[in-house]
Amino acid sequence: MSNTLSIRPLRAEDYEAWLPLWRGYQRFYQVTMDEATINGTWRRYLLPDHAMRGWLAWDGERAVGLVHIVLHPSSWTLGDYCYLQDLFVAEDCRGLGAGRQLIEWVYQWARERECSRVYWLTHETNATARRLYDQLAENLGYIQYRKQLTPI
Repeated sequence: MSNTLSIRPLRAEDYEAWLPLWRGYQRFYQVTMDEATINGTWRRYLLPDHAMRGWLAWDGERAVGLVHIVLHPSSWTLGDYCYLQDLFVAEDCRGLGAGRQLIEWVYQWARERECSRVYWLTHETNATARRLYDQLAENLGYIQYRKQLTPI
């Protein structure tokens, strides 16, 4: 991987570059999404005014990482919150700065839109990523509770 990555919004022609990264993310979290969900999610990323957005990190002609966010209002602030929902870097590119660059990209993008917060979740066993996250944000110790209403 070169020292210079370019980060750009997802475009319709990026599907074939995005999909292997998205599948890698799913494998990491041991989930499998059906094709309808994958395709529906992809279409939402391409809508210009949708709350869900996505970007790819490119090393030359190769997509090496992805980040997806969801903007949403909060009852605690006037500015929206930016939920960094998904972050994934190709296995052979980890530890080289792509994850950091993608997070910092989201920070800048959210600042420009006057978001009051960027936040995300990770699994407690994700030690490698947590080392980076501990450098870039504060772990507030919250526990997530979830009731799954529909199958993934």
